[in-house]
Amino acid sequence: MSSIPSKNAATPPARWRPTRNVMALAAVSFLTDASSEIIAPLLPLFLVGTLGATVSMVGVIEGSAEAVASLLKLASGWWSDRVSRRKPLIVAGYSIGSLVRPLVAIAQSATQVLAIRLVDRVGKGIRGAPRDALLAASTPLEFRGRAFGFHRAADHAGAVVGPLIAVACLQWLGMPVRHVFWVAAIPGALAVMVAIAFVREQRVPPVGAPVVATPQTHTQAAAGPVAALPRSFWLTMLPILVFTLGNSTDAFLLLRASQLGVPTALIPLVWVLLHLVKSASSTPAGALSDRVGRRPLIVAGWMLYAAVYAGFSLATDAWHAWALFGVYGAVFGLTEGTEKALVADLVPAMRRGTAFGWYQATVGVAALPASIVFGVVWDRFGSPVAFGMGAGLALVAALIMSRVALTPPEA
Repeated sequence: MSSIPSKNAATPPARWRPTRNVMALAAVSFLTDASSEIIAPLLPLFLVGTLGATVSMVGVIEGSAEAVASLLKLASGWWSDRVSRRKPLIVAGYSIGSLVRPLVAIAQSATQVLAIRLVDRVGKGIRGAPRDALLAASTPLEFRGRAFGFHRAADHAGAVVGPLIAVACLQWLGMPVRHVFWVAAIPGALAVMVAIAFVREQRVPPVGAPVVATPQTHTQAAAGPVAALPRSFWLTMLPILVFTLGNSTDAFLLLRASQLGVPTALIPLVWVLLHLVKSASSTPAGALSDRVGRRPLIVAGWMLYAAVYAGFSLATDAWHAWALFGVYGAVFGLTEGTEKALVADLVPAMRRGTAFGWYQATVGVAALPASIVFGVVWDRFGSPVAFGMGAGLALVAALIMSRVALTPPEA
């Protein structure tokens, strides 16, 4: 069974430099996440403490938002394949999110937050698959893991800056939480400007891509979002689906940290720690996947996830939350960029928009029941049982992934 990329067994060229599009998309993601993460670590506590929402409602809000985004990712990925243009969808998606995200500042109920989050995720759904397809098309095969890892590192670096801005606004400037939410509009607007000015279309696969575009492959790309993709791609979606069913929103981790005694004022710093580890580990892990294959890193990451969730189940002190958040960041470093590189490995170049759409749809749709069930289990049986459930599903997913045949498309 191939672990992909089999063509990368030899040592790749010594030096790698991100292409223009990789740099531009990384900058856009950095700024967007800085905007999002000004709000994200405060939102669960705002919902529960200020608006009076239940833990279950937090799960409904976050799960529903991701599910809506996932369906749009499938459609936008297919459409970007059909028209061979990614940038308009990328710009539109980032623009929608940047416009509506700060409106959380005026929400008076959990239902209003749900509506805002849904529209915000519409933007994410429009941009996600075309962006990843453009990223893959802008990078040679031998550096694909590095490119996706670098992009995720920039994304998580923004998620470090965002909470630090929130802490500065709360602690140093004495802003009310609602005013802090308005600050998120600034990096969001900058992200849209960078996307418009610096992202360029990449209409043909780069040198080293596994499949050369032909009229036949273009016809296949236009066939529709349910057109045939390689069997190995669909087999890989099974363990990803199982894992995602146990991978509920990280808002629950923040609530658990608060439950363990982490003060509200320090919650954004817990979030900073998480994303520091994510950012630091993403590029090296992506490079490692170029050398040893995608499967070992994904399986290792999911097993580490299971250990972290088991730790949250058994934790009793505030310092346990800090330690677990640090280790949890390594899970994302090992898996996020690697999974996306694997998707690009498994499908022809002209089908990548559709493939990323299906991948992100799988993750997003499963996030809804995952978050709802997790919240209900927490409310009825307690957080330790809910975290134990997530750990068990991650172990099952790792076992399935270790047995799936990964076959790259024929050139």
